[in-house]
Amino acid sequence: MNNIRNFCIIAHIDHGKSTLADRFLELTHTVEKRNMRAQLLDQMEIEQERGITIKLQPVRMEYNYINSKSTVPAGRQEYRNPKQIQNSKNEIENGMYILNLIDTPGHVDFTYEVSRSLAAVEGAILLVDATQGVQAQTIGNLYLAMDQNLEIIPVLNKIDLPNADIEKVSQEIIHLIGCKREDILQCSGKTGQGVPELLEEVIRRVPPPRATQQEKTKAMIFDSFYDDYRGVVASIRVFDGEIKKGDKVKFMGTGSEAEVLDLGHYSPAMVSDPKLENGYVGYLVTGLKELGDVRVGDTVTHSKNPAEAQLPGYKEVKPMVFAGIFPQEGDDYSALREAMDKLKLNDSALFYEPEQSQALGFGFRCGFLGMLHLEIFQERLKREFGLHIIATIPSVAYRIFKTNKTELIVKSPQDLPEVQSIEHIEEPWMSVDIITPQGYIGNVMGLVAERKGIYTNTEYLSTGSDQRAMLHYEMPLASLITDFYDKLKTVTSGYASLNYEIKDYRKTDVVKLDIMISDELVEALATLVWRDDAYSVGKKIVESLKNTLPKQQFVIKLQAVIGGKIIASERISALRKDVTAKLYGGDVTRKNKLLEKQKKGKKKMMAMGKGKVDIPSEAYLAVLKR
Repeated sequence: MNNIRNFCIIAHIDHGKSTLADRFLELTHTVEKRNMRAQLLDQMEIEQERGITIKLQPVRMEYNYINSKSTVPAGRQEYRNPKQIQNSKNEIENGMYILNLIDTPGHVDFTYEVSRSLAAVEGAILLVDATQGVQAQTIGNLYLAMDQNLEIIPVLNKIDLPNADIEKVSQEIIHLIGCKREDILQCSGKTGQGVPELLEEVIRRVPPPRATQQEKTKAMIFDSFYDDYRGVVASIRVFDGEIKKGDKVKFMGTGSEAEVLDLGHYSPAMVSDPKLENGYVGYLVTGLKELGDVRVGDTVTHSKNPAEAQLPGYKEVKPMVFAGIFPQEGDDYSALREAMDKLKLNDSALFYEPEQSQALGFGFRCGFLGMLHLEIFQERLKREFGLHIIATIPSVAYRIFKTNKTELIVKSPQDLPEVQSIEHIEEPWMSVDIITPQGYIGNVMGLVAERKGIYTNTEYLSTGSDQRAMLHYEMPLASLITDFYDKLKTVTSGYASLNYEIKDYRKTDVVKLDIMISDELVEALATLVWRDDAYSVGKKIVESLKNTLPKQQFVIKLQAVIGGKIIASERISALRKDVTAKLYGGDVTRKNKLLEKQKKGKKKMMAMGKGKVDIPSEAYLAVLKR
């Protein structure tokens, strides 16, 4: 185990994690040069298109270390806290080192992926863009790593760019983690400058896996996915003992048992090994077809000689945004359920439960960590499973206190009890950190004030004329989930960054806003809004519907309603067929006769119920992004 290093890369979005990982793969010859491409570890098509990492991705590299003068923190024989051994150094040996890297996402919506990666490693590279400096998610991910007591290696990336400000950003890092100037490494993931030195520094600073005297096997599942031929494939980190092919293993959380059909490591393709020992990261194939048998965070042990207790696992993730997901065609319900079960394996932050709507039929109420998470989920259903869905307007989970002293959580406007039975309603509030250049502080404060935010305090990350500030706020989650991030980027010319986490629940005054189209209630468009904002939200919804709904042969009425009161309305004029086109002369009474006949036909069509409007998915999306 002395020659194993497990580490991950953490950073804000677009600070160069995947590009740096590419250079590591090239330097260690893990991937042949002819097979290399940009962002190799981002294996999903949608990741490559958007240039963002969505899924954590492990990979094993082998590196021949030949510098005998280098030193490493003690801890080969007996594990100690990295913070206690910063000044204690031993000589490390030349030879081949196994480096297990986990590439992580940077967006706040995928923080759960980062937390799972950190639990499987002993060290983390904290990557900071030398042109942008410390950003909000840099700090958020750093705190996650510090909670796991990992060895932190601060690194400046993109030093080859002409606008890189190395001195200023270095001061920000020193201010953030209290390290020395010489502890901060510099590299360029694009050109490869400084990458060999960084890789050797990982071997020096990151402690090897701890040696224990435990004979009973324990391995933690930190990710999983479904293979049509091999069933559920689990990504594991072995903490005690070893697992070999043919072993009978038990999943302690679910109680399921299975035989190990195959195991090995990611390189980054799956490479089979005879066994995985303490300290190793790899995959496990059991052939289990029941998706509920394997759960992320569970502990794998031997069936014959099981461990007494499970590994700590992960904190249960709390969804922030809820939306209804329904198939466009009712026949696709079972296919949608199967697709969501498989996505749940690959996306542990996803929450869903069955839901029925009078308008949309059978579907699911799904919980997400943010709007980007919801958008990526919809895109994956379409691309990976060929499913076309309708998503209802997202809302947050409200806590309802009823007059009979009972309490319930409402995730959908349809679940809101009668007004007379509600004593009061509470909504989730978030702790929000916004990092922005000093010149935009006024704009940010104005935007947050509009969204009911409460100012806490300001920290300055740097000094000088171009100093940057971190503003701390408390805000209702409902203010964040729609277009707050886009507006923040607009008022700061793209320079601001955002991070947030749940704080508590507080009293609020919300009402259910219904939308009626041609006098018919459309459940999928109902939403919970603050009473003060009901008119403006209702007006925006009916205006967006007016611009997206296709014209019909009759007038379409669009109305926003609270209870029985109409607060906003629009009309879509009828699509008129030119019934007089065939006339070529004669008296005007012939024209009037045809127009009168058309008018009666439209009335008859409405009376017979043929005036129903089919709402295309584009209209739902327009309201979703209002």
